Amino acid sequence: MPEPRNRRRGPVLLRRSQVNSSTADQRLLDSRGPSDWVHADPWRVLRIQAEFVEGFGTLAELGPAIAVFGSARTAVDDPAYALGEEVGRKLVEAGFAVITGGGPGAMEAANKGASEIGGTSVGLGIELPFEAGLNQWVDMGINFRYFFARKTMFVKYSQGFIVLPGGLGTLDELFEALTLVQTGKVTSFPVVLMGSAYWGGLIDWLRDTVAAQAKMSPADLDLITVTDDVEEAVHLMVEARRAHLDDAEFEAGFETE
Repeated sequence: MPEPRNRRRGPVLLRRSQVNSSTADQRLLDSRGPSDWVHADPWRVLRIQAEFVEGFGTLAELGPAIAVFGSARTAVDDPAYALGEEVGRKLVEAGFAVITGGGPGAMEAANKGASEIGGTSVGLGIELPFEAGLNQWVDMGINFRYFFARKTMFVKYSQGFIVLPGGLGTLDELFEALTLVQTGKVTSFPVVLMGSAYWGGLIDWLRDTVAAQAKMSPADLDLITVTDDVEEAVHLMVEARRAHLDDAEFEAGFETE
């Protein structure tokens, strides 16, 4: 018997005829239709609040963690999949938990690499019309209705981002992280792009077009590290954590004087 179509809606599992084509995010942001949103949206705040409470409560004691992003469309035989597995393993060996979007492809690979050697493998899923659910290598998973609640968890509980080859969702997470670092909203937050052949064109465009036309500072390019070396990527995460701890210890000592 084929596996029935299913969707997670927060903690609720829907299958077959109960699965609809819209999502909570879509209903929140869609301004078309009657004015009943005036009555519905204030109540929606409670559901949004619940997602933050659930996320904060689940991840509060996670410890040091790194978020790994990449395409859900990465095939198992794609070199990027093996790269994701290696990234997951190396991060755990360095003392980090691994957080992904919980989906298939590159996310699954990073979760698998972390889980197979006994590390903490976290998946932060999202309700989507074509959702496949959390991958089998997620050991701690949360399903979100709202992208902005999910994004907050990535940034709050990760100490850096490692970005594998990916598409629009990956780019969204990448540029949001860079904006937060560039504006000082987060500090000691390294962003590493894995795969110079894949990301090289983007970096060239940022430097030769965006920065050249003064739409960004050339110094902002220093916020990004591009590498093909997993050891280098993990080392940058370790050094950023060490610097963060040194700063925290310095501030604690300063406050007690």
